[in-house]
Amino acid sequence: MSTNKITFCLNWQAAPYHAPIYLAQKLGYFKDEGLDIAILEPGNPSDVTELIGSGKVDMGLKAMIHTLAAKARGFPVTSVGSLLDEPFTGILYLESSGITDFQSLKGKRIGYVGEFGKIQLDELTKHYGMTPDDYTAVRSGMNVAREIINGNIDAGIGIECVQQVELEEYLRSQGKDVDGAKMLRIDKLAELGCCCFCTVLYIVNDKFLAANPDKVRKFMSAVKRATDYVIQKPAEAYADFIEIKPLMGTPLNYKIFQRSYAYFSESLYNVHRDWNKVNAYGKRLMVLPEDFKANYTNEYLSWPEPKEVSDPLEAQRRMNIHQEQCKCNPSFNRLALTGL
Repeated sequence: MSTNKITFCLNWQAAPYHAPIYLAQKLGYFKDEGLDIAILEPGNPSDVTELIGSGKVDMGLKAMIHTLAAKARGFPVTSVGSLLDEPFTGILYLESSGITDFQSLKGKRIGYVGEFGKIQLDELTKHYGMTPDDYTAVRSGMNVAREIINGNIDAGIGIECVQQVELEEYLRSQGKDVDGAKMLRIDKLAELGCCCFCTVLYIVNDKFLAANPDKVRKFMSAVKRATDYVIQKPAEAYADFIEIKPLMGTPLNYKIFQRSYAYFSESLYNVHRDWNKVNAYGKRLMVLPEDFKANYTNEYLSWPEPKEVSDPLEAQRRMNIHQEQCKCNPSFNRLALTGL
């Protein structure tokens, strides 16, 4: 029996960058499309692609590298759009730990979210004269900042707009310089040329997608409308968001939202060049077979596709400067990529 219900699983517990999904619900954008959305929070972020791929959940959020690996492992999922574009991702640590570069991680305890974080770390050791036995891997989930603060790990994989902000605010609360929260960016360590492997995507179970193309198209239209609201009126949008999720109404979460703001995908389009790069990276990590075809489509987005920037490295350089400015002077500003 066909219904207008869609089950949607976040990539972790509710976070400030999930605002467009919750706002599409609160402001009636899903209802306007004739949809009834059940928003779910997973107990374990590593379960998301399996839940969606097995058909237990219809849609959800997941990073690009996990989306590719899920399909390669037999979980039929496809990306139909982007939520966050290329958030800086890397190995976070406190300056007081004595860590300065990748080789200084030798003998350290390094936290990671799930299986592929460990694979990334192990692969990096090959490029820096080390082996996986040279560090102690600790599965920390999304709680990397807390585990560093509590002294359970020395460093851990996280993203600049969430876990790095958490470390900075911890240092601030201790009367210390927030610049003591550091990151070794994985894209630079691995010479990838982009942070696109951690782009957060809207993914769909393939069977559900084939049977319900109009529902998926309507879902994406609703979240596009909510994303437009977030980008155009961020302070008002966040006030609406915390009415739904009061626990998000803290100074820390507001700063996380401000730091996430520049990463929100305005068009929601999957970026072809990014998928090509991460497909190649997945093969380098040996989580994808050599003949693997990237599992994404822009078919369900009904607005014009923007032109990709011609110089992605320059775009990343500018974004790094932009995010540093946001750290020093928190505000809502989007990065202008004119001339790229």
